[in-house]
Amino acid sequence: MSYVCVIKHSSMIKKEIFDTELQELASFAKAISHPARLAILKYLSETKTCISGDISDYLPLSRTTVSQHLTELKKLGLIHGEIDGLKVNYCLCSSSIDDYLNKFDSFFEPIKSIEVTCSK
Repeated sequence: MSYVCVIKHSSMIKKEIFDTELQELASFAKAISHPARLAILKYLSETKTCISGDISDYLPLSRTTVSQHLTELKKLGLIHGEIDGLKVNYCLCSSSIDDYLNKFDSFFEPIKSIEVTCSK
């Protein structure tokens, strides 16, 4: 499996020199790297249902902050938000989450099987 695409073009964005798989994993890692986003995912998983209304009522975050984090999670497809009248229903997207987790497992499998011990 090749992780780096060799493209010689001076105006290319640095992340574009890496293959799509690595870019997707990096986007997923970035999305879940913020504790507020993890709290939103955890909350949605604990409720085991779609949430109508303002999630900031349930989390110690401002509405603006929650909205920004929901946007990032929606952009990646980890959650769905559907407008229902004046409310938005938020749900986890289990298939998308499973897909990203499987990609992470596939990526780390050969790395964790290497038997190298680093000494401090």
